[in-house]
Amino acid sequence: MDSSESLRFSQEFSSLVGWSMGGYLFVLLGISYYASKRVHGPEDFIVAGRRLGLGLATATLLATWFGAGTLMAAADEICAVGLQGAALDPFGAGLCLIIFGLFFAVRLWKEKLLTLPEIFGRKFGPSARKTGAALMIPPYLGWIAAQFMALAGIITLFFDLPFELTLCLVACVGTGYTIMGGMWAVSLTDAFQLGLVIVGLLVLTLEGLAEVGGFANLWHHLPAAHKIFIPMDDLAVCLGFVGVVAAGALGNIPSQDVSQRVFASKSEKVAKKACILAGVLYLVLGAAPVILGLIGHQMGFADQQATVVQVAGASIHSGLVVLLVVTLMSVILSTIDGALLAPASVLVNDLLPASRRPDSELFKFRLGVGLMGTVSLGLALAGENAYAMLESSYELGMVSLLAPLCYALYAKKASAPGALSSMAAGTLLWLGHYLVDAEYFFGLKGCPVGLISMLVSFLSYPLAIRFFRK
Repeated sequence: MDSSESLRFSQEFSSLVGWSMGGYLFVLLGISYYASKRVHGPEDFIVAGRRLGLGLATATLLATWFGAGTLMAAADEICAVGLQGAALDPFGAGLCLIIFGLFFAVRLWKEKLLTLPEIFGRKFGPSARKTGAALMIPPYLGWIAAQFMALAGIITLFFDLPFELTLCLVACVGTGYTIMGGMWAVSLTDAFQLGLVIVGLLVLTLEGLAEVGGFANLWHHLPAAHKIFIPMDDLAVCLGFVGVVAAGALGNIPSQDVSQRVFASKSEKVAKKACILAGVLYLVLGAAPVILGLIGHQMGFADQQATVVQVAGASIHSGLVVLLVVTLMSVILSTIDGALLAPASVLVNDLLPASRRPDSELFKFRLGVGLMGTVSLGLALAGENAYAMLESSYELGMVSLLAPLCYALYAKKASAPGALSSMAAGTLLWLGHYLVDAEYFFGLKGCPVGLISMLVSFLSYPLAIRFFRK
């Protein structure tokens, strides 16, 4: 079955899909309304009153990134280029959660923070806090826009709606229920969605494999280039691969969304275990979209978008198509809510002046969520490629904030000039290369710009300390 036949197959069931989506959204809004009853102040809204147990913490950590990046953009990338397309997501992102749990979760939990830039303020002063916050917000805008685009793309496969209108509807729904319940809504809806996601991915993967004659037959007929995960035979390509893995594994360590779930955990042990468990589960579940991307290539979808939905339409019957569309919808929405809450929390808590009244402060956080949704919608309407936005978002955090965070948690002596120099050096080097759109870093073929910018950021801290001592 070719892609056009797959789309015609899906359109036959657009009414059933529509009712299923509507019912699912009704349940989500009901959960969010229930969650809103637990929100009595900013701490409840931002970190769920620091009361998440291992189950809720793990579920919401897993759902943090297991959305459009893994199910849609990465599957499309793997469909086009093979296993190397899994370097950023799910491989890099899964490693990130494990690394965070091993080296960062306990130390950050003990600080009793609301937002990650607060640690820069405590260790390096208010200038570092505001600079870190300003650097932390922009990457989320591209990440949220990627989720909006992915979900809108799925909906337009089944309904004859303008893409721009669908984007606006998706943004309104995702932003609306996040405003309602904050982190409590994020955590409870993530837990609800996780079981559906696991079942849906398992069914789709098994049915897709059956369509191509099983995994052994799929692997046998794949081109040799699609079977290569680490390109060892080409140094330049290998260095580029390492740079992409590093962007995924290190880029989101200095991020508010993961940190926020750690802060919301009820103990340091829960925070650490939840991160590691979520990382392992991420790698396990991430195998499904990797396989689906390979199946999509085998079915001839290498030049198509929404590979996962294409495979579903080509391989299974109508009832399971509905289940899988709702699954994709749920996993993307579960990513949208957390991604909206994180930059809104940073904006209000670290960049805007505080209000003396808790109810006014809570209103500001909700208004911040609405602002982040609006700006991200504007970026999505601009038509940027989802995977390119995702990769750029990972790298900015790695080059600007990872080094200051490590020094804040592990250095014996804090230095404000060192932290500010570290933030500036990595950011300017990376941004300069990005703006000139050079193919290679200073002409060095395959040299990963993100890794070099990160190393410069790490070196700038001790160099600045020595300079300001003179």
